[in-house]
Amino acid sequence: MLIITSLYIFFWIYLCELKIKQSLHIIQLEGYNSDKYIDWIGNNKDKVHTKNDKTYAAILIIFSAILTIISPVEKTPVFPLIYAVISLFFLIKNVRSKEESKKPLVFTPRAKRLYGIAFFLVLFDLILTLLIVKWITKDIFSYLPVWAGIITIIYYFSSFYMYGANYIAKPMEERINKKYYIQASEKIKNMNINSVGITGSYGKTSTKFITETILKEKYKVLKTPESYNTPMGISKIINNELTDEYDVFIAELGATKSGDIDEVAKLTNPKLGIITSIGPCHLESFKSIDNIMRTKYELIENLPDDGTAIFNYDNEYVKKLADKTFKHKLLYGIDNIEETDIFATDMHVDSLGSSFALCINSLGTIECRTKLLGRHNILNILGGAAIASALGLSLNEIKTGISMLEPVEHRLQLIDHGTGVLVIDDAFNSNPEGAQAALDVLNSFTDRRKIIVTPGMIELGSIEEEENYKLGEIIASVCDVAILVGEKRTLPIYQGMEKHDFNEDNLYVVNSLNEAAEVLKTLTKVNDVVLFENDLPDTYDEK
Repeated sequence: MLIITSLYIFFWIYLCELKIKQSLHIIQLEGYNSDKYIDWIGNNKDKVHTKNDKTYAAILIIFSAILTIISPVEKTPVFPLIYAVISLFFLIKNVRSKEESKKPLVFTPRAKRLYGIAFFLVLFDLILTLLIVKWITKDIFSYLPVWAGIITIIYYFSSFYMYGANYIAKPMEERINKKYYIQASEKIKNMNINSVGITGSYGKTSTKFITETILKEKYKVLKTPESYNTPMGISKIINNELTDEYDVFIAELGATKSGDIDEVAKLTNPKLGIITSIGPCHLESFKSIDNIMRTKYELIENLPDDGTAIFNYDNEYVKKLADKTFKHKLLYGIDNIEETDIFATDMHVDSLGSSFALCINSLGTIECRTKLLGRHNILNILGGAAIASALGLSLNEIKTGISMLEPVEHRLQLIDHGTGVLVIDDAFNSNPEGAQAALDVLNSFTDRRKIIVTPGMIELGSIEEEENYKLGEIIASVCDVAILVGEKRTLPIYQGMEKHDFNEDNLYVVNSLNEAAEVLKTLTKVNDVVLFENDLPDTYDEK
């Protein structure tokens, strides 16, 4: 009895451990935000309680109820053996059905702490249940169906233990974060370094990579990697990697709510600040464009009196912020060349890259060529050139830097595998301007069949459906074949395409990127070009 019952408990614990890891992965993807995690649970009940979970819980609860009624105190190893076999069966099913994630769980120190707390809470409730049954009945083995039914319910709702763990850990995490934040802030303030802050609704990561490449023609540069744009991500880079050997530190500053930019700007102590764009990105959390404008402007407010503020003057919202700024400022753009300090003329954009004349009022004009695709990337290059000019680079140094630019991964990255099918990878993120730019690039491949794979745009608040509908209209005018990822989410895209009589024989609707890949295997042929426009995280998959 003891051995078989222990086996059953072991299998049950293993099942709970799998659920805890899944929950940890989701809360990590949601930035350890408890409210977002609970929203995800509410919107994804079939993922929280899978078909396997429901079947397992139903079988054991019904079995426990029947045993409790028919034979409440019969002590036999047959019963725990049945529980153990059923638990092992579903444990194996859960392990085998686990799919590879787009962005896998990373066991950071914080993740390990949360995992430990959640696992402890599950074990605590298990032990508490056994002790209560022991105290009331004096015999755990005879009343196995009673406590087995209870711990089955505990397993079924084990995703909520991660919410509790995050709540318990919050004060500790805040203390740890504050310690590293203060350490990083003091370190960079005491260094003789040119710190550059880059923010914007979109374009900031590309501008960061572009700026680094150009500045490396003259300086030793350290940038925050990938999309490290939070206080803890930036603090980690400053504390662990920033040394006196560097001349310039470039930090991408991200925000999802008011005050976020102020926090990271005070951390990085920028002497130069650039706002690349303002648009409806994260509108769900910001609630209004005005709130986004105020938040992005927190970077400019944190610049010193002798600092330089740089603005994308083509963006209507950024233009308003620039016009109210009295600090030293540089304006760049393509559309308003008479009012800007850095601009481009004679632009030619094709499937191989872009060429243009770079004009910097304080330096002159020079012809440039880049591998980067799309008109919007010329705008990002102008932002990098503006920073470079402010830091004293010559026209020739800037031109050389521009010629050295490589596409940023997953941001209009042209990939040729040598199969005759070209891939444009724009999967990192999507917004109205970026999607339009990506489709413009796709449209430039006039001699190829054009295919798009997209789940549409997210986090646009009340305008999300409208913008996805417009995206559908553009897709209908540019693409020959469309694969929409997520039937519910892409309905507005479908409706926009339908309005323009897109051929439904060339339209495919799937529930995940993996399914889209399977469709592409049977669909693509030599001389096709495939655009991957956005790839939503695992939290958005409709399956």
